[in-house]
Amino acid sequence: MRTERPVMNSATTSAADERLRRWRLVLGGGEADGTGRALDGTDAAMDGALAALYGGRDGDRRGGADRSAGLGGSAPSVARWLGDIRTYFPSSVVQVMQRDAIDRLGLSTLLLEPEMLAAVEPDVHLVGTLLSLSKAMPETTKETARAVVRKVVDDLEKRLATRTRSTLTGALDRSARISRPRHRDIDWDRTVRANLAHYLPEYRTVVPERLIGYGRASRSVKKEVVLCVDQSGSMAASVVYASVFGAVLASMRAIATRLVVFDTAVVDLTDRLDDPVDVLFGTQLGGGTDINRALAHCQSRITRPADTVVVLISDLYEGGIRDEMLKRVAAMKASGVQFVCLLALSDEGAPAYDREHAAALAALGAPAFACTPDLFPEVMAAALEKRPLPVPAA
Repeated sequence: MRTERPVMNSATTSAADERLRRWRLVLGGGEADGTGRALDGTDAAMDGALAALYGGRDGDRRGGADRSAGLGGSAPSVARWLGDIRTYFPSSVVQVMQRDAIDRLGLSTLLLEPEMLAAVEPDVHLVGTLLSLSKAMPETTKETARAVVRKVVDDLEKRLATRTRSTLTGALDRSARISRPRHRDIDWDRTVRANLAHYLPEYRTVVPERLIGYGRASRSVKKEVVLCVDQSGSMAASVVYASVFGAVLASMRAIATRLVVFDTAVVDLTDRLDDPVDVLFGTQLGGGTDINRALAHCQSRITRPADTVVVLISDLYEGGIRDEMLKRVAAMKASGVQFVCLLALSDEGAPAYDREHAAALAALGAPAFACTPDLFPEVMAAALEKRPLPVPAA
């Protein structure tokens, strides 16, 4: 019996070689990687950049104590490495590698040098790191740091502002709807849909029992939004996004926006909302957490509870008085405040949070959930309209 040998053409050989190449880059070389694949040229340079961060050659990238020999401790060598990874990898991968270098190799202090900041790829996580270092930052570095933060903030505003404004403008219009509008203020589309039960076949028309429209005075009535943001170290990305959204909300005439950040102290940054970069440099990432104290400050500033939305952005690891915090939330809800708790406002995936406190808030009718920046406008629209929040599936 004759068996057929598989036909190996150039395409098959090329695909197999590409698989070996990728596995070789992943495994890091050495006798144990099993690929037998040698690297040269650009591939060798890419492998060197990966080895510098994730471990040395000859198998060190599998583990071991010495995982930082490739970068060393000097700023010039790190700057060269940053240039290399921007040459060989796409921006999204560069951002991940930078984050890993800061976390794994303790390179935060090198970010205090202007030359280093000029070489990095700006992103939300880098901004969080810079904010945590802002108090130790020398004057020669602050201008460069602000430029890095400005670039990230401007990019976020371009991505998020238009959709946020359009979504919330629609919500505000709907929440301002009245049942006895002037003729020119009648919303005929909604009026017809609300009165379809009163269709008269013989006249082929709808006789509306009630009119729906928008009153002129209602357009000038402001809703109040209070963003109460936990600035503990784990909330860095949320602080960045909250600052950007706070500036966008503050730019809308129909919304009076207040921004409060807290750890064990409370800082009201409302007067800086015209520039989110100023807001960010007014924060101080790290420290403890006193949610009750922060909510007490917010509660004391509420003048029209029925027209107010309070958004608490926190992982709920409370260092203050837990029972008082819950009583305060219950009191605000009883007065008519729409209360929203976001465990995170970021794209980082499922956050760590205090599940007991989250369950206690849910029992009060205030579900606590993580929210992506793309979902935030919908959450705010639902809160302004006093309808159920679009809570993501767990």
